[in-house]
Amino acid sequence: MKNLFMTSRPVSWINTAYPFAAAYFLVTGRIDWVLVVGTLFFLIPYNLLMYGVNDVFDYESDLLNARKGGVEGAVLDRSQHRLVLAASTLLPVPFVVLLATQGGWAANTALTVSLFAVVAYSAPKLRFKERPFLDSLTSSTHFVSPAVYALVLVQAEFTAGLWAILVAFFLWGMASHAFGAVQDIVPDREGGLASVATVLGARFTVGFAFISYALAGVLMLWTQVPAAAFLAVPYLINVGIHLRVTDASSETVNVAWKRFLWLNYLTGFLVTMIFIVRALIP
Repeated sequence: MKNLFMTSRPVSWINTAYPFAAAYFLVTGRIDWVLVVGTLFFLIPYNLLMYGVNDVFDYESDLLNARKGGVEGAVLDRSQHRLVLAASTLLPVPFVVLLATQGGWAANTALTVSLFAVVAYSAPKLRFKERPFLDSLTSSTHFVSPAVYALVLVQAEFTAGLWAILVAFFLWGMASHAFGAVQDIVPDREGGLASVATVLGARFTVGFAFISYALAGVLMLWTQVPAAAFLAVPYLINVGIHLRVTDASSETVNVAWKRFLWLNYLTGFLVTMIFIVRALIP
């Protein structure tokens, strides 16, 4: 159980559960069993599937990566791999079956795309994580798709403002993945792995992340909550410190990456406060 717990990356659970729960509740205004089941699914089983498959099939490269073995990724003994894969694939099944009964073809398609992205990122043959640029697109899908699924499930109206929020969120996801890949440039190259960072190099990748965060902030100005544009500022500062990083010094970005993990909690808190204020003001 301890290994499964560490594999599921508990520090990141909220990053997938919150988008679903927030999107569902803000549109419907109700707390029902679908909200509870969906939130629980995107909280634990979804993350166990995502990171369990990743930890098993990234085992060799993770052995070369000094930052693996803690909150940033488990390095499990080979004897645990079969158990992890079994738990990762079986635990989500009852949740997916139950949720599938509540949505039409559009909602179930969104859920299928979300699950496919989770598996395709690390699974053999597909390995989207080793396809530069597609890796960042897929990683961002991991976090945006729960919100999209919730919105389609409750038949939300996709207004221009809502599209701006989703695109901004997607840019945030791409920026975050690309920036996180910078710290792994050296071990990835030693392990023969490709990524957006190994192709662009450290400095250009950090620049890409900086611009993506900035664009996400600008997009929020065209929504009903323009004040949320300021949420991009902490990310810009966190990334901006490393704009002059080189491939040789890329591992120093790990300090900023650890800040990023906790920065998400601050951002989530501020987003929640914005929702509450808007609900209280007629």
